[in-house]
Amino acid sequence: MLGICRGRWKFLAASLTVLFVPAITWIYLFAGSFEDGKPVSLSPLESQPHSPRYTASSQRERESLEVRMREVEEENRVLRKQLSLAQSRSPSHHHGNHSKTYSMEEGTGDSESLRAGIVAGNSSECGQQPAVEKCETIHVAIVCAGYNASRDVVTLVKSVLFHRRNPLHFHLIADAIAKQILATLFQTWMVPAVRIDFYDADELKSEVSWIPNKHYSGIYGLMKLVLTKTLPSNLERVIVLDTDITFATDIAELWAVFHKFKGQQVLGLVENQSDWYLGNLWKNHRPWPALGRGYNTGVILLLLDKLRKMKWEQMWRLTAERELMSMLSTSLADQDIFNAVIKQNPFLVYQLPCFWNVQLSDHTRSEQCYRDVSDLKVIHWNSPKKLRVKNKHVEFFRNLYLTFLEYDGNLLRRELFGCPSEADINSENLQKQLSELDEDDLCYEFRRERFTVHRTHLYFLHYEYEPASDNTDVTLVAQLSMDRLQMLEAICKHWEGPISLALYLSDAEAQQFLRYAQGSEVLMSRHNVGYHIVYKEGQFYPVNLLRNVAMKHISTPYMFLSDIDFLPMYGLYEYLRKSVIQLDLANTKKALIVPAFETLRYRLSFPKSKAELLSMLDMGTLFTFRYHVWTKGHAPTNFAKWRTATTPYRVEWEADFEPYVVVRKDCPEYDRRFVGFGWNKVAHIMELDAQEYEFTVLPNAYMIHMPHAPSFDITKFRSNKQYRICLKTLKEEFQQDMSRHYGFAALKYLTAENNS
Repeated sequence: MLGICRGRWKFLAASLTVLFVPAITWIYLFAGSFEDGKPVSLSPLESQPHSPRYTASSQRERESLEVRMREVEEENRVLRKQLSLAQSRSPSHHHGNHSKTYSMEEGTGDSESLRAGIVAGNSSECGQQPAVEKCETIHVAIVCAGYNASRDVVTLVKSVLFHRRNPLHFHLIADAIAKQILATLFQTWMVPAVRIDFYDADELKSEVSWIPNKHYSGIYGLMKLVLTKTLPSNLERVIVLDTDITFATDIAELWAVFHKFKGQQVLGLVENQSDWYLGNLWKNHRPWPALGRGYNTGVILLLLDKLRKMKWEQMWRLTAERELMSMLSTSLADQDIFNAVIKQNPFLVYQLPCFWNVQLSDHTRSEQCYRDVSDLKVIHWNSPKKLRVKNKHVEFFRNLYLTFLEYDGNLLRRELFGCPSEADINSENLQKQLSELDEDDLCYEFRRERFTVHRTHLYFLHYEYEPASDNTDVTLVAQLSMDRLQMLEAICKHWEGPISLALYLSDAEAQQFLRYAQGSEVLMSRHNVGYHIVYKEGQFYPVNLLRNVAMKHISTPYMFLSDIDFLPMYGLYEYLRKSVIQLDLANTKKALIVPAFETLRYRLSFPKSKAELLSMLDMGTLFTFRYHVWTKGHAPTNFAKWRTATTPYRVEWEADFEPYVVVRKDCPEYDRRFVGFGWNKVAHIMELDAQEYEFTVLPNAYMIHMPHAPSFDITKFRSNKQYRICLKTLKEEFQQDMSRHYGFAALKYLTAENNS
């Protein structure tokens, strides 16, 4: 009822305004047309330039009155338009549900009046009118290629998600590497009201490969030029961002600026804050043509529909071809071409206030864009130096960037209340599985962990490896947490082949690992190590999920399933490749066992041969693995036979057997129900046996477990009775599942368990 009354009052007020404003205006003008009680003519025909009364002062007054008259007439026109809109609305419109909106403050640097905001916005609100509906989807396009850029995109996205209040649709122009990384990341991130679409950057290379480019971004730095052609034809507008951007405000504020474009304005850009396009940085410095200081393309607002109608593709191509005849190549990639087009067609650009792209490269005027922290909107690390750039306030900007870099991404899985979201099959299945669990079950947390989706960032560092052409290549597979990081260098020294590692880390720990790896000559010299970050969530260490992640992302036909605290013997990689051929692993279901030993010494003179290892066993420097606490785990390996064996020999499965094996990459995954400590490897070996794998011990292979402090999970197992009860329950359920899946042959596992 109140809304109806308010609407009627608005209608009445608008009506009175339209009626009375013209009358008041003409009274004002009529009164103002008298000077010393006598009328002053406003008509040029009646002016008398030679009269003494025709002075410069009266001329200015006359011009002022004419301007004011035009302004009032314009206000009148706007008000009439508002009134006609109000009259045309049906009564039912006022009774309906209105989507809540919020206004966007532009700060400074924008010449738009409040009137324009009223015309563009929703007239149901008071004061400045809103420009972005609550549930309006904001479209963002990003070009991303390679491993490093994929990491940068995550930080950018975090900063956007942190502030956002609207659904987001990211359009990622990505190469094969970035697509694999980011598709997995967003699929496992499961952020509500976020949609991701990928466009193959490699297919676009031919569109821009003819343009020589000196910029470090390479060919991908030119792909923003072809977005009108690449993005869906029904997409009308998009915000385009570089990967080195950090948002300090809600991106909807930037989206709202589209409503301020007028006429033929189709590009929203911030002026370049360096002197690059002024051409005075050094002797013979010759930049591409630009309008004044030029514009920076780290943040672009594109009106795609209008650009297509203007034949943007033809426009930029003709400009680039002409300029390249004299410039020969671009220095700043797409930015040079955008500026050359704008130089010829300045009406295309809407200049954004500079706080929408505070450019932190050396010797810029970025400090003029803000007076206070609240002024900051978008920070652009557009220097090759990135965080090492020179700026008076660089420490503040660096801390802001690091905040998002290390921010827990799981906290950004926020629902947008009141906004309908697209149905996500994965999310719906997860909710269904969780709803079927009994929350009063004392083992509920164990069962829940099996269905937890952990955010996963594949290939966190550069990876480059082509498997051997003879199809004998073997990848070492392992998992670790932050407390085992020191083992990486040693393993890389012992194993020269490819490695696939799953690391269970928080966002902050992932950055610590990055700094550690980048500071290590050993790790940086190896490009055949795939580091896959699985982000922490929940109270258990998801050991078998980590193993599965590492197994899934190998590129070789075979894998050595190891643990991070074992050092393989020197030369094991080549020995295993020969064994693969010798034992015909390609055509048989075999699991090759690498015998495991251990030392209690932190400093060990690693044995260089089997003979040297046997000597150390006899002296008590080495022991068979876990002989004093868990003999059953490796007893079937038959170490007594191994001492004298010169050829591979077969052993049978026994209860609780958990050797380290080499298998084909198509072997079954580890069972995710087992988390933390206990039965995680035992269950996998049992499944291999159920699938009729033959266990074969290698006579001249070995690995040694290095000492370390007990893990948190084994401490919980030893101290928590309920932990042990739940593990026993999970074991029984796993054995029952085996019997159902493999039938009569799997009954032996129940019998063996009862007899052990």
